[in-house]
Amino acid sequence: MTAEMTRLRVDAEENRDRIIEAARELFAQRGLAVGMREIARRADVGPATLYRRFPTRQALIDTAFSAEMSACRRIVEDAAADPDPWRGFSSAVHRLIGLNARNRGFVDALITGEPSSAVVRHRQELLGMLRGVTRRAQDAGELRRDFVLSDLLLILSAGRGLHAERPDLLPAAAHRFASLAIDGLAAAPGR
Repeated sequence: MTAEMTRLRVDAEENRDRIIEAARELFAQRGLAVGMREIARRADVGPATLYRRFPTRQALIDTAFSAEMSACRRIVEDAAADPDPWRGFSSAVHRLIGLNARNRGFVDALITGEPSSAVVRHRQELLGMLRGVTRRAQDAGELRRDFVLSDLLLILSAGRGLHAERPDLLPAAAHRFASLAIDGLAAAPGR
């Protein structure tokens, strides 16, 4: 391999990394409404370079949210493994709302992604796991009997509206929102 070919490969990899980082930042800040050209500008690459690396918008979304998908999986796996069903459920809600508050675009991708996308396949798998967590919490008499998983998606969607005067205050706002949501989902008042 010539030195020029090695340099081209390194440049291509650096371009790809900058595109992914730009997409992550913009999606997290403003949601999925960000255009591909804006991502290319932020990454300091041309649109052709962006589309060469990511031929579809969904391919970029799937790649940009790979870390969030892994974090989301850990949250749900931890909830499913918790021997206390209410604690597992409550922890999952708190942590998912926190994840959502840090990244506006992730819940958009989960809810509106193309059916064949990695994000939507991820959502279907995790919803299946969450179904077990919620069933256990309901069977234990801790979670409202009328709770359905689409309620969780509704709560996550509502959480997208969280904002704070300063970004460093957003985690506290997310924590408060999660606490209020969990109180509303508890079968027993004051839980």
